Amino acid sequence: MSDADALRRLLLERSVRFGDFVLASGQRSSFYIDCRPTTMSGAGMVLIGRMGWEAIHGAGWIPKAVGGLTMGADPVAYAIAGASFGTALPMDAFSVRKEAKGHGTGKAIEGNFAPGLSVVVVEDVITSGGSALRAIDAVQGEGGKVVGVLAVVDREQGGREKIEAEGIEVVSLTTLSKLGITTT
Repeated sequence: MSDADALRRLLLERSVRFGDFVLASGQRSSFYIDCRPTTMSGAGMVLIGRMGWEAIHGAGWIPKAVGGLTMGADPVAYAIAGASFGTALPMDAFSVRKEAKGHGTGKAIEGNFAPGLSVVVVEDVITSGGSALRAIDAVQGEGGKVVGVLAVVDREQGGREKIEAEGIEVVSLTTLSKLGITTT
């Protein structure tokens, strides 16, 4: 079985639920994709790490780190950083807080990030693109350079286009269509 097929199966078994849901974007949906049961599983970490690294390498991006808005992006970033160890394209990970700490250093970005660093913003699910855009704004606001966005799942509901309208390429490991889910 290919990695793409294994990831598809894992997402469908662990992460896709049907019912009536309100998404982070405020949109209503008859299904919900909670990637965390997949991205936080041993199998998911291995698959997403390997596939994420390959997608970043294949896109020609050369980041020094990967990360995104906590909490959905965290296991994705950690899996890719781990898979990159010992390769020709090693990467570290970082997390973007939803709001800067009110104590200590007051950082909005934690982990392996510094001004001037080239990074890939990662996301578990792209719907409207809002979470990825918040992470991009935080990274750019701290002097980082976003070379691309990588998502585990693109819901194909306009988020990719919104991000790409900002001049940032988006690559996804799978899409709603590839998962066999229709929105009609």
